Amino acid sequence: MLVHQILKAKGDTGVVTIKPGTKVSEVTHLLAERRIGGVIVSSDGKAVEGILSERDIVRTLALKGASCLDEEAREMMTRNPSCCGSGDQADDILQRMTDGRFRHMPVTQNNELIGIVTIGDVVKARLQELSMEKDALEGMIMGH
Repeated sequence: MLVHQILKAKGDTGVVTIKPGTKVSEVTHLLAERRIGGVIVSSDGKAVEGILSERDIVRTLALKGASCLDEEAREMMTRNPSCCGSGDQADDILQRMTDGRFRHMPVTQNNELIGIVTIGDVVKARLQELSMEKDALEGMIMGH
């Protein structure tokens, strides 16, 4: 399965982006409100400057305490996150996420943000593929 198929299956929900100067406290509210685990940091909504995830916030909270909530996203974000293209294979993306120990991957085309896939999106797509393969094999065995 290709990344663009995963994006299509997700529907056009749009990618949540924030500006680099957004206060981390605002980001936490956005994450909770939207029930998402990370946001793309972008000055113009197109260029991926970084990504800020729940994990980034929790790690910094543990090190610095609640005062880090007054910091700007640019201070806490993961810079130059690993990105993929819409034509990339889901299995390759899953491997990169697993190896890099991250759960969100921006999807870009011509260096512009077009979507985001999560490890959950990729696992769901892979499970659907496996289910279809299983059904096809059972059909062959049964002579259908």
